[in-house]
Amino acid sequence: MAQPIAVSKTVRRISRDEGLSEFSTQEMYREILSRLGEDPSRDGLLATPSRVEKSMAFLTKGYDEDPTKILRGAMFDVDYDEMVIVKDIEMFSLCEHHMLPFFGKVHVAYIPKGKVIGLSKIPRLVEVFARRLQVQERLTRQIADAIQEAIAPQGVGVVIEARHLCMMMRGIEKQHSSTVTSAMVGCFRQKETRLEFLSLVRQPGQGGM
Repeated sequence: MAQPIAVSKTVRRISRDEGLSEFSTQEMYREILSRLGEDPSRDGLLATPSRVEKSMAFLTKGYDEDPTKILRGAMFDVDYDEMVIVKDIEMFSLCEHHMLPFFGKVHVAYIPKGKVIGLSKIPRLVEVFARRLQVQERLTRQIADAIQEAIAPQGVGVVIEARHLCMMMRGIEKQHSSTVTSAMVGCFRQKETRLEFLSLVRQPGQGGM
């Protein structure tokens, strides 16, 4: 069994008055490398602070994007009141507790009430919320609520199946576990509608699940 790594319990809070804002993000990453026992000046790490800064900016770009604006940019009046499902949407995010990745698939469904959303906007919505520090439960609810607020459908259903590296690489170290969360709004709280959605999600897609 792997032995736990000893971590100092002493945590010093840094106030804004201490001038951290004077340091660049790359300088901070360079300092982290030093505190990990590495030499930031060696060849393999020289460009690492720059790469990490760019990587984190990409992985958290959802903070600068407006999900409502994205959805409202592609809403159409359509006389259709059956279930619309976009399933097997690939999702990658960072857990806010350890800033380690979690990844999986998102299944989204809604029943329109006069308006539909351009199909490409649903994966785009997932991307906006996933590109933030997240917990899976909140991510699931945010996707459902955003659709409900944008087009006021009869209901929305969202299911996320994900694997978390904070469970796989550290802590309990369980490699094959996955987490499933759901958010059901409006008519999707009714048993019949919910079961229809879950049944359709379980059906193999073109390339299988």
